[in-house]
Amino acid sequence: MIKDNQKYFNRLHVLLDGIIVAVSYMLAWYLKFESVFASQKPGVFALSMEVYFRALYFLVPGYLVLYSFTSLYTPRRATRIRNEISSIFKANLIGLICFIVILYIIKQTNFSRSMIFIFFVVNVILTTSSRIFLRKILRYFRKKGYNLKHVLLVGYSRSAEGYIARINANPQWGYAIGGILDNRVPIGTSYHGISVIGTIDQLQDMLLQNSYDEITITLSLDHYDKLEELVSACEKSGVHTKFIPDYTSLFPSNPYTEDILGLPVINIRYVPLSNTVNRLIKRAMDIIGALFAIILFSPVMVAATIAVRCSSKGPIIFRQERIGLNGKPFMMYKFRTMEVQEQKQESKGWTTRNDPRVTEVGKFLRKTSIDEMPQFLMFCSEK
Repeated sequence: MIKDNQKYFNRLHVLLDGIIVAVSYMLAWYLKFESVFASQKPGVFALSMEVYFRALYFLVPGYLVLYSFTSLYTPRRATRIRNEISSIFKANLIGLICFIVILYIIKQTNFSRSMIFIFFVVNVILTTSSRIFLRKILRYFRKKGYNLKHVLLVGYSRSAEGYIARINANPQWGYAIGGILDNRVPIGTSYHGISVIGTIDQLQDMLLQNSYDEITITLSLDHYDKLEELVSACEKSGVHTKFIPDYTSLFPSNPYTEDILGLPVINIRYVPLSNTVNRLIKRAMDIIGALFAIILFSPVMVAATIAVRCSSKGPIIFRQERIGLNGKPFMMYKFRTMEVQEQKQESKGWTTRNDPRVTEVGKFLRKTSIDEMPQFLMFCSEK
């Protein structure tokens, strides 16, 4: 059974991570005190090597606990490597902060802070490298047909089809789907090589006759009345069970879940800018991008300024108030592309095709979208 392999594999992971933490710490100590980059010698103007290495008694188990809390020992067959790297970085960042805080609490001012930062960097690099290496080895064996996880789908639906398609497209995950149980679709019906092998009512017999590692419930919406019964049967069998809701046909966008005191809530629409951090990141990107664009296109903007000034009388920049997000007004800036109109003529409204008020320079600026470039200034000044 795959769960037995997972148990031994987790033990190997813990052992390997403990070794890497110790090696990273010793390497950081060497780089700080004994390498060509060393700024001071231990025992002279710094603590002795014994004092530094004594910290490993607490550091190694502490980091293993942090790795467990950040889910680094949960199965990650179908997750992206960047998610695992993110968990590694998060665990090490928490470890770094805790290490420094503890040193302040015990008033150990002579312990090298720079060595701790070196340890942080080295440990992140070595742990990440080891995880990538292990992933490559495991995925190689899974492609060869070893270390497979045998799965039974309960319910034929769009979510079942999506799950099958993803598994077929990623053989390195090591999933082997044994079939589908469904009451509505005839036995023998096949989707991408996976067939309906029985009815939902036969689940208990299937669990007794076969050694499945995982049951994935992919019921269609009209069979959700059987969900409680199925979950109960799977729980009694002791087989790991997953549930993939069949809501893709209902929701127009990508939903996401959140936890409200243990209650899972599905959000139908994700609005990234409702998050303060995301808004700050977007604002920083707006400013940096706008400054880069202003520098890059400054010769073009200077040429456009001269051309507008020489082509007709009037201001170089055209200003107009527009309505933006949440009804908030903002000032829009463009290079002027039309002849300046009398006050009584300004009520004509928007320009039309072949509008005679547009200058020859204005036609070119509009065609090339150069007239929009002053809006880069808006990104820098917007509050």
